Amino acid sequence: MNAGARLDQAMADLVFSHVRKCFPGGVVAVEDFTLTVPNPTMVVLVGPSGCGKTTVLRMVAGLEQPDAGEIHLGAARLDTLPPRQRDIAMVFQSYALYPHMTVAENLSFGLRLRRVARERIAERVGEVARTLEIDELLARKPGELSGGQRQRVALGRAIIREPRVFLFDEPLSNLDARLRAEMRASIKRLYRRLRVTSIYVTHDQVEAMTIGEMLVVMNRGRIHQVGTPETCYRLPADTFVASFLGAPAMNLIEARWDAAAGVMRHAGGAIEAPPAVRARLGGYRRERVVIGVRPEDVGARPETEEPTLRLEGRVALLELLGGEMLTHVDVGGAALVARGKNLGAGEGEAATVYVPESRVHVFSAEDGRRMDAAAG
Repeated sequence: MNAGARLDQAMADLVFSHVRKCFPGGVVAVEDFTLTVPNPTMVVLVGPSGCGKTTVLRMVAGLEQPDAGEIHLGAARLDTLPPRQRDIAMVFQSYALYPHMTVAENLSFGLRLRRVARERIAERVGEVARTLEIDELLARKPGELSGGQRQRVALGRAIIREPRVFLFDEPLSNLDARLRAEMRASIKRLYRRLRVTSIYVTHDQVEAMTIGEMLVVMNRGRIHQVGTPETCYRLPADTFVASFLGAPAMNLIEARWDAAAGVMRHAGGAIEAPPAVRARLGGYRRERVVIGVRPEDVGARPETEEPTLRLEGRVALLELLGGEMLTHVDVGGAALVARGKNLGAGEGEAATVYVPESRVHVFSAEDGRRMDAAAG
């Protein structure tokens, strides 16, 4: 590879510009998808089923054609190239292994099609098999392998080609919980070793948070937020992101902002706004707001010296989840969940809980958007 080619490879960001995809019947799968994926980055497209994330993946691979917009990889416009010329490898949910071939034959299939020298093929098969710890399985056929082993072979068949971009289409959804955890770690280690731009599609937020360097949270074909996993979790851009990321999801309480009194009134009473929240809402002219609180930020007493949001209610349910407790509190008809802390009250008993003001999120009830400058 000459110096110019190496420079182009290094600068080969994956860029989506106003991409749109509509299916027959007027179903809009992807709308105005605009995103730059710096090379190399592990980006995870996450969202509920039907949000358009797999369609984005298929447009990169050339399995679907955009109706509008452009997709570029470095200087090359991908959406005008035939799939075979895109230098992209895809790992499918169903493994897509050839059942009549051995593991070695499955791994080498793409290289044999490209007429790579036999010695080089043997060398690459050995390298990839050792990397994925499947070198003892090379003589077996897919039907003789476990689900985790088959997924490793599928990964191997993708990386053996040394593509410019990897695409992962929910590759772990067919595995049990233990194997999913193992494979998440394997994929992360593999990415750190290869450092090739990768797009990973999942509806599983645990996969998204643990694997991704960059999250793209989608719903109904549109991007709601782009950022690091921590940013998207700690500073959600809107109520959709707030409710989608997290287990349990962020508590969301609808209220009416009474600027004169400095309180947020909801069906069961009034919540006094701490100073930072009052400042955030100072110029807000509409009444309806949504208060957001992560379950792990709810405590039985103030845990810092900063001002707190104080909520009064009654414990509706206690759930013991091994090493932590989920406490469901009815706050004047609004449901609130606290995670990981014993609030000191049993089911049916009154409880007062506190949230540090820095952990209180406020969203507009009109469009769901975060109501401060840190919306990301």
